[in-house]
Amino acid sequence: MSYEHPNEHHATIQEVSRDIMRRPAEHNTTNLDLDRMRMILDLLGHPEDSFRIIHITGTNGKGSTARMAEAICRAYGMRTGLYTSPHLERINERIAIDGHELSDDDFIDSWEQIKDFVAIVDHAMSERSKPPMSFFEVLTAMAIWKFADAPVDVAVVEVGMGGSWDATNVLDGDACVIGPVDMDHMQWLGDTVEQIATEKSGIIKTGSTAIIGAQPHEEQVMPILERAAAEHHATLVRDGQEMEVVARKPAVGGQLVTFRTPNGVYEDVPVAMFGEHQAHNALAALAAAETVIPVNGVLNGDLVAEGLQGVRIPGRIEQIRTSPTIVIDGGHNLNAAQALRDALDENYDFSQLVGVVAMMKDKQVEAFLGMLEPMLSHIVVTENSWRDRVMPAADLEKIAVDVFGRDRVTRVDDLPDAIQTAVDMVDADDDLGVGYGHGVLICGSFVTAGDARTLLKEQIDPELRKTKEQRVHQPAVEPDPRPSADDGSAQRD
Repeated sequence: MSYEHPNEHHATIQEVSRDIMRRPAEHNTTNLDLDRMRMILDLLGHPEDSFRIIHITGTNGKGSTARMAEAICRAYGMRTGLYTSPHLERINERIAIDGHELSDDDFIDSWEQIKDFVAIVDHAMSERSKPPMSFFEVLTAMAIWKFADAPVDVAVVEVGMGGSWDATNVLDGDACVIGPVDMDHMQWLGDTVEQIATEKSGIIKTGSTAIIGAQPHEEQVMPILERAAAEHHATLVRDGQEMEVVARKPAVGGQLVTFRTPNGVYEDVPVAMFGEHQAHNALAALAAAETVIPVNGVLNGDLVAEGLQGVRIPGRIEQIRTSPTIVIDGGHNLNAAQALRDALDENYDFSQLVGVVAMMKDKQVEAFLGMLEPMLSHIVVTENSWRDRVMPAADLEKIAVDVFGRDRVTRVDDLPDAIQTAVDMVDADDDLGVGYGHGVLICGSFVTAGDARTLLKEQIDPELRKTKEQRVHQPAVEPDPRPSADDGSAQRD
């Protein structure tokens, strides 16, 4: 029987989240080593040795690839762990077991189980005049501990940022997936695509299977990745060579794709996401799943289909409303903007599309907006909840005017009002009132996507549909105490 002292305080998920997320960001130059992660895994008895690992990096597509690989493994009956970042609404989203994010109680319990070990590492680092564990290192340690405790058969782990010095790189992946490498996070990863590729190639481990996605800068990137694979005696599986997207066609709610992998051909597999880029992400996920699922030869096509057709990726070309159609997307670099534009062109027939855009001030804002310009009839510039990193709406407005022209730009500083303004615009032009062909695209940052998802939940939808004069003002979403390295965290390549 346990006895609970009447004055004993039990931490809430908000308190635990706040304590973890106020820790240093892992991109700090004094944090660029794996000493803290190695030490805490030593203290925990190396729980990472108890399961197989799919390790995923890339400038874009990591989260989608991770979720698809996890879904295929789970459809095959394997118990799965999934570690992704950033979270859009709740910190619990980052760690999932068998497709379910941790409950508040499980998340708190995981922190309670490792916090004394974190304190030991922090103390040891202090004695060496080094920083304590970063927020991402703590979350990574929590995920690894939870996966071993479950226990899982396979952990699918998304790199936070880069590769070589990322906290997740204490793991030795059985399958090491490197998606498209492009220019992003240059202040931390390097000023050239070659430098960024070198950082990402650091996840390739000895004897692993190195799965290389389609590369937008193939001539510069592929020699670096191929050399790293050779140095580590890794089996190389490249998009367009050892594996390929043979054919694809749009379908209701996604697309049908035929894949070829080293193990065989999978015909007309339903993928519940839009865009050619997602077909290639699914290909990489399938090849990774083949590596860890204990089956010789081609996998069961029905189980692969079961896995892929059930995957929904929050904040990635996600349609969350109809009449009018409202799509949110967290992409924030040029490659992501191109993928977004191609997917919308292929799958929607908008006669009017109004963009609601809030971006971080360290992004390639003008190039991003230039990629979206041909498909947007109007843009509403605004700000998301991350006030210390978001580009001020006034500054974003100046850039947008240069790209779109004065008459196609409206500035509304608060995101709720900006969304309402966009909805009012498309409603005003929707003569039949059916919403067909009229849409709103909310994009520019994963923080923007997360804020929008919160605002557009079912309980406030009636408020959204009122006119601006009728609507009770919704305050800006309260910001998460998230770190300051990237869109939504220092962990989104």
